[in-house]
Amino acid sequence: MEFEQQQQEQQEALLLQKVCALYNQISSLSSLKPCKNVDTLFTQLVLTCSQQPPAAPIGFDVASLSQPLQAMRAHLIQLCAKAEALLELHFSSLLASSFHHPISNLSIFPYYSNYLKLSLLEFDILRSHSRRLPNKVAFVGSGPLPLSSIVLASIHLKGTIFHNFDIDPTANTMASQLVCSDPDLSQRMIFHTKDVMEVTKGLKDYEVVFLAALVGLEEEEKGRVLKHLGKHMAAGSYLMLRSAHGARAFLYPVVDICTVEASGFEILSVFHPTDEVINSVVIARKKVVFDQSSVEDEDEDEEEEEKPGILVDTSSIVLAEKCSGFNGFTPIIEEQLS
Repeated sequence: MEFEQQQQEQQEALLLQKVCALYNQISSLSSLKPCKNVDTLFTQLVLTCSQQPPAAPIGFDVASLSQPLQAMRAHLIQLCAKAEALLELHFSSLLASSFHHPISNLSIFPYYSNYLKLSLLEFDILRSHSRRLPNKVAFVGSGPLPLSSIVLASIHLKGTIFHNFDIDPTANTMASQLVCSDPDLSQRMIFHTKDVMEVTKGLKDYEVVFLAALVGLEEEEKGRVLKHLGKHMAAGSYLMLRSAHGARAFLYPVVDICTVEASGFEILSVFHPTDEVINSVVIARKKVVFDQSSVEDEDEDEEEEEKPGILVDTSSIVLAEKCSGFNGFTPIIEEQLS
């Protein structure tokens, strides 16, 4: 047992050494726009954080890091977010300008296979809790290359209307250009240039809300978004969150489960992939009986009549199956909560 602990500590020390070295190189770059050097460094970072021996990324707790390392991690996540945004801008522009039908050529995006696997995972998790497919969903933080929405809409949720929210008008314009040539998706994908914190009554229309991992980089900001969703989403509707676990938390923010619950949601399950899929997936359900006083009232002056909650087929709600029940994935760590 002592030997195993020493081995894990050595793996974690080596992991930190590699991440810090890559951080020093990435933070010294003059630009994070896609190029050979930038792509190589971020590829190395992703591989370092996702392909360590199992004990290292799974047992690694970023909350235990020293204050300087915490500050480094926070800055690294910001750099990753900026690089990801620039990468999406580049490929969205490339797809729209180079192909008559961009949707048929999404595989040129270097991480497209990751989105295929992540979207399949999210769909399977959603179906394991409710066999009724949603008619209308929202994706918050869709960006200029809304791969998650496109994959879910074109492969898994073929009859669902997708409302995509992004605060950046340029991102929405570029995203619209990608789907406008597709006769199906152009009718089922709607783009809203709006801060989700300004959306109130409209949130009750969605049976499922997907929250992108990079919406709310800081814990307090993420908490405000969650409280807002908890206040305005329909009772019984589902919230799909993307988080990170272990060493992957150097790449993306970690969702605080306690904050989700305090915002008026019931955690249904948490999934931590151990393959090339980076994001953990959290599914939660808006409580049917919800004490509004437990959530900070962001807009006390606004009084709106409570609409009936989304009708949930409770007879079809089941606990998520074990990881072996999801096709196409290597084993994943799973936390089941009732």
